[in-house]
Amino acid sequence: MTGTTQKDIAADLMARHGPSLAGELGLELSQNTPAPLFRFLCAALLLSARISSDLAMRAAAALAEAGWTTPAKLADSTWQERVEVLNGAGYARFDEKTATMLGELAEKLLDDYGGDLRRLRQAAGRDPDEEHRLLREFKGIGDLGADIFCREAQVAWDELYPYADSRTLSEAARRGLPETPEGLGDLVGRARLPGLLAALMRAT
Repeated sequence: MTGTTQKDIAADLMARHGPSLAGELGLELSQNTPAPLFRFLCAALLLSARISSDLAMRAAAALAEAGWTTPAKLADSTWQERVEVLNGAGYARFDEKTATMLGELAEKLLDDYGGDLRRLRQAAGRDPDEEHRLLREFKGIGDLGADIFCREAQVAWDELYPYADSRTLSEAARRGLPETPEGLGDLVGRARLPGLLAALMRAT
């Protein structure tokens, strides 16, 4: 459309395709507190599977509804309980494998970082590449899961901003938006960047 600016395109995407992923789950990551960061790491694991994002987000919400909002609470759950919750949320195709990985994620987070992802950040020396690498050490959090986490955690972890992975940058370019993290950050600002990136992924 003649006269449409990049800001118009970005605003339209965010209006039509919803909030950030953390926002959809009711998580305020900008406060940089342990429970929301943990819950979003679980969501990143669920979103990494070859399953619809809607089902993955429903499963992430179901974990919280089951009361598993901290690593200790999730670690105290049984494998069968996790399977049943995932199955009930429609995550049936991957429920058994994912139930195992969620339990292992909680145990590793407790063992390595005292249940606090901010300690992972500290262990990485606040270096984005090292944070990405340490996140990938959690089984089920590969490149995709680490990208998803970093896209949203950049509102809390200054060193990540501006963060956008190759998938979101490719979609941004296709829609006539800036092709760099810096360009997208300048376009919408730090607080809104995760929402734009999530909208770009939902719009594909």
